[in-house]
Amino acid sequence: MSSTFLGMPGSFPKNAAKAVQNSQLRYNLRKATHTIRGKRANVVGELPDWQELRAAGKAIKDETLRHLDRYLVQMEEAVTRAGGHVHWARDADEANRIVGELIKATGETEVVKVKSMATQEIGLNEALAAQGVTAYETDLAELIVQLGDDFPSHILVPAIHRNRAEIREIFLDKMEKVPEGLTDEPRALAEAARLHLRERFLKSKVAISGANFMVAETGTLVVLESEGNGRMCLTLPETLISVVGIEKLLPAWRDLEVFLQLLPRSSTGERMNPYTSMWTGSVEGQDFHLVLLDNGRTDVLADEVGRQALRCIRCSACLNVCPVYERAGGHAYGSVYPGPIGAILTPQLRGMSSELDASLPYASSLCGACFEACPVAIDIPEVLVDLRAKVRHKPAERAGMRVAGWILNDQVRLAKAQRLATRFRKLVPKRLPGPLSAWTDTRDLPDIPEESFRDWWERNERA
Repeated sequence: MSSTFLGMPGSFPKNAAKAVQNSQLRYNLRKATHTIRGKRANVVGELPDWQELRAAGKAIKDETLRHLDRYLVQMEEAVTRAGGHVHWARDADEANRIVGELIKATGETEVVKVKSMATQEIGLNEALAAQGVTAYETDLAELIVQLGDDFPSHILVPAIHRNRAEIREIFLDKMEKVPEGLTDEPRALAEAARLHLRERFLKSKVAISGANFMVAETGTLVVLESEGNGRMCLTLPETLISVVGIEKLLPAWRDLEVFLQLLPRSSTGERMNPYTSMWTGSVEGQDFHLVLLDNGRTDVLADEVGRQALRCIRCSACLNVCPVYERAGGHAYGSVYPGPIGAILTPQLRGMSSELDASLPYASSLCGACFEACPVAIDIPEVLVDLRAKVRHKPAERAGMRVAGWILNDQVRLAKAQRLATRFRKLVPKRLPGPLSAWTDTRDLPDIPEESFRDWWERNERA
C-alpha cells in the first residue's frame, strides 16, 4: 500500500484526539451516517431472507478466496478471449508504472477517472502527476475532495466531512466556470459539477476505473454507481484502464444475483443502484486493459483469521454504525480505508510497519455493531483482537503481560497475589506512576475488596 496516502501522520489516538475537537465535523458525520443507516435499515427490513443472502455472500467470497489462483487464471483467459489485455501488478509501484506506460503509449496527458478505492490505495493520481499526466476525478464526492486539496474520509461518501456551504465555497474558489448565483442547494451544486465535467468527458481519450466485481466465468467487470459519471468514463474514451484488487473476483455470473442485492442496500440504502455498468473485454472503438493488483493481498490471504477482510465489498455499512468513526471521522485512520474495515485491512496490507498501523487495531470499542451490519459477515472484532495480539508492544508492556500470564496460569500464585493485594489495598494509588499513567488517566482503578472471592468461598463452604 502506498505510504503517501496519510490523512494524518500520527497514531490513531493522536489523530482522533484532534478530530473530536471539531464540532462541525462531528455534526456532519452524525447527520450523514444516521441518514444512511436509517435508509439501509428500511430496505434490508424488506427482505425476509436477508440473513440467508448474507450467508450466501460470505460463502461465495470464501469459495473464491480458497481457489483464488484458479479463478484469477480463468479471469485472465476470459478477458483475453474478449480482446482485452491483462497486466499483473505485485505492488503499488508496479501498478503505477503499468498504468503510466499505457497512458504514455496513447500520447495523452489527461485522463478521467471513475471512483476507485484501489487507485487511491496505490496513490495513482500522485504517481501520474509525477509523470506529467493529470487525472480528473468525476465522481461528485471525489471531485469535491480533489478540488479542495483534501483526503477522502468515507468509502461511499468521500466528502462526508464537508457540508453544503463548504462545498459551495470550494466550487467558487476552484472551478474555472461557476454558474452565476450558485447556492448551496444540492441540485445547484450537482449542476455546477455537471457543467464542470462535461467538457472533460467529451474530450478525454483515456479513462481509468476500478470495479466492484469481476466475474471469472465470463471475464466481465461490474461498476455500481449513482450518478452516471462512471458510465460516461467507461464508454466514451478510446482507452479504458481498470485497476482492480485480486480479491474482487466472483466465480460465476449467477453469483452477481446475490451481491447486486447485498451491496446497494448496505451502501446507499437503495434496492438497486441507478447505474450498474458491465463490460467484457474490448468493444468496438475502445482498447481495454485490466491491471490485477496484489499489493499485500496474498499476504492477507495467508492469515487464517485476517483473510476474511478480503471478503469486503466496500459498502461502508460498518462505518455508518461505528461509534468510533462517527466521532473521529475518516482522516484519523490515516488511510484510504477508514472505519472498522480500515482498522483491520490497512495494517494487514501495509504489514503493521508503522506507528499508525500498530494503533489501528485499537481504534474500536469491540461493540460488534460492524459485524452485525456487514453484508458478508466479516467478524471485524475477531480480527481486531487477533491483530492486537500481533502488535509489537513496548518492553514495559511485554514485561507486564509476561508477569500477568505467570500469575494467572497458576492458581496457587493467583491466590497468593490476591491475598497480597488485599493486605496492601490501602497503599494502591488511584493513578499509576510514569509511563503507566496514561492508562489510569482514562480509567478508574476498581477498589480492592477486603477479601477475595476465593477466600470468601472457602470460608463459607467450611461454615
